[in-house]
Amino acid sequence: MNKQTIFTFAGIAVLAGALGAWVGTRNKQAPTVTSGAPAAEQHPAGHGPTPVEALFAETLNNPAGTPQALAQWKGKPLVVNFWAPWCPPCVEEMPELAEVAREHSAKNINIIGIGIDSPTNIAEFTSKFNISYPIYVAGISGTELSRKLGNSAGGLPYTVLIGADGQVKKTYLGRIKFDELKADLAALKS
Repeated sequence: MNKQTIFTFAGIAVLAGALGAWVGTRNKQAPTVTSGAPAAEQHPAGHGPTPVEALFAETLNNPAGTPQALAQWKGKPLVVNFWAPWCPPCVEEMPELAEVAREHSAKNINIIGIGIDSPTNIAEFTSKFNISYPIYVAGISGTELSRKLGNSAGGLPYTVLIGADGQVKKTYLGRIKFDELKADLAALKS
C-alpha cells in the first residue's frame, strides 16, 4: 500500500469513529423514571394478559437451576430489577437493593432480580457475591419481558415497582436513585 491509500483509510476510520461518537452522544439517554400507569399495565389491543399478569405466569430457574413460579409474588408489593452481570450499574446497585430488601421485608415488600445472561454466568456471579434477595435466570428472553413491562429502550438496569394490586406504579431505567425508591415504597399501600 502506498502512503495515499493509508491516509485515505486512516481518514475514513477517523470519520467513522467521530460519527459513531456523535451518534452515541446523541442517543445517550439519562436514566428515565416514569410514573403513573404506563402502557405496560394495559392489555395489548384489549386482549390477553397484562404484562404484569404475563410476568406472574412465568416460571424461571433460580441460579441453582431450580424452577420457580413468579406467581408466588402475586398480591404483594414487588420491586423487579432486570440486570446482567456484565452491566456495571446493575452490579453497583445490588448492595443497595439488598439493603432496601432487608429494610422492607417486615412490610411485606419484596425485591427480586431477573438476570439477563446465561444460567452459567448468573450462577457464577451469584456464587461469588452474596445477594440476599431472590435472583432468577431469564436469559435473553428477559429483555423481551422487560420491554413488555415498559422498557422500550431495552436498557439495563431496568426496575419496575408493582403494587399489591398488580398495577405498575413506577419504572426506572438506569441506576436507581435509592432515596426516590424508598419514598415510592413508603407511598405504597401493602
